[in-house]
Amino acid sequence: MGLKAYFFDTYAFFEIINANPNYSAHLETVGTTTKLNLMELHYGLLREYGKKFADEKYDNLVKNTLEVDDKTIKEANEFRLKHAKKKLSYIDCVGYVSAKRHNLIFLTGDKEFKNMENVEFVK
Repeated sequence: MGLKAYFFDTYAFFEIINANPNYSAHLETVGTTTKLNLMELHYGLLREYGKKFADEKYDNLVKNTLEVDDKTIKEANEFRLKHAKKKLSYIDCVGYVSAKRHNLIFLTGDKEFKNMENVEFVK
């Protein structure tokens, strides 16, 4: 059985950084993400931990990012419209679509994604 490949939603990064034991199985996982997710993470870390910590995390994770192309943006908008009642953010939609397009499991604890296809939901 091969290793699972993951796309880390911003939620997952925060939980790992904050030592949520439910994410311990993913501590050694190299997760892929987008620069948009890193932007969201960086902002939250700036607010909570300061510039030095936020910059270090961003710089360590940026090498594992996927480019967001035009097709992904359009698919993400279609996905967001389809799930408009859930009020998903643009960044979450881009991440979810990116994960599916690259055969990665979308790792998150965001309740709006619970029970969705291609999601590993960890709270």
